[in-house]
Amino acid sequence: MITDISEVRRPGLKVSPRATTARAAAGCQVTYTVPSQWAGGFSANVVIRNLGDPLTGWTLGWSFTAAQRITSGWRATFTQNGGQVTAADAGWNASLGTNATTDLGFNATWNNSANPAPATFTLNGVTCTGGTTPGEPTPTATPPQGQLCNAFDSVTMGKYWINNNLWGQDSGTGTQCVWAGSTSGSTISWGTSWNWSGQSNQVKSFAGSVLGWHRGWKLSGTGLPTQVSANRNVNTTWNYNVSTTGTMNVAYDLWLHTISNPTWENNPTDEVMIWTYRTGGAGPVGTRQATVTLGGTTWDLYRGNIGWEVYSFVRTGNTSSLDLNLRDFLNHLVSRGWLASSKYLTSVQAGTEVFIGQGRLDTTAYSVTVN
Repeated sequence: MITDISEVRRPGLKVSPRATTARAAAGCQVTYTVPSQWAGGFSANVVIRNLGDPLTGWTLGWSFTAAQRITSGWRATFTQNGGQVTAADAGWNASLGTNATTDLGFNATWNNSANPAPATFTLNGVTCTGGTTPGEPTPTATPPQGQLCNAFDSVTMGKYWINNNLWGQDSGTGTQCVWAGSTSGSTISWGTSWNWSGQSNQVKSFAGSVLGWHRGWKLSGTGLPTQVSANRNVNTTWNYNVSTTGTMNVAYDLWLHTISNPTWENNPTDEVMIWTYRTGGAGPVGTRQATVTLGGTTWDLYRGNIGWEVYSFVRTGNTSSLDLNLRDFLNHLVSRGWLASSKYLTSVQAGTEVFIGQGRLDTTAYSVTVN
């Protein structure tokens, strides 16, 4: 038997283009991806969506057909008998509401000849196969008037500005728009819609709200920069609705510098992402280091480097309502010795990372207050 482990080193990509999806009209949907494979071994991620009644415990089953053998895993308890595999909840993730998702992963061996994905999955004995997925809306609503659809279009909303940041558009074909809603004190509403095709393992955009630095300073009165050692509160609330068919995530994106007043030419030294919602097998850059508890919930912590350090806190279950102190995430990294408290938080951004597919995010209330 292979039990859940809190630390696994594995090569990581944002998301693998190798994926198979099994669905049931009522029951479950499973997405299986292989983000890394090498001679004699591979890593796999599995995302489960419950389409039936809420569950208080779950067991996922599948069959390997090419002598694959699981050697270690996380976020579930694995049992393998020949080609038959079961993955049972780890206890703390046993509850799975209607249309809720949970994920698990493992390392395994293979025969260096063939590594086919499982053809079908079962969740508590129900086969996840065929048909459409009820409860997963197709984004057909018309965005409001005043939308901005050119790359890097922006609109100011008090101390924030909404940026149609299509930084990865060259890896695909499509469109994305942003629009401003209302402003009330430090709280704003805004939205974005998209339709992207192309490379499924490449991010096309990060459209969303910017507070503070983004290749320079646009607005005053943001409360930024603030030195991490000052231990100031960075309180945030965020309520949103997501409808999507594809691969994407919703996240905060924090930038840090060694200097307090960086210009457009000063790259950050550290990036801290806080993933609050993901679908379609999206995963962060780097390797999983641990599972941690912050803000009253659990997060998988990843670490990578893309020319600067990237730390990603991936919520273990999706949410669309947040009330956090972002300082807690920075202090956690300081406590691990990964982030120097002498650095400056220069930017707090929040938006959607879209890989591929069609969708829409409507932010009904968003605020960040530094004090």
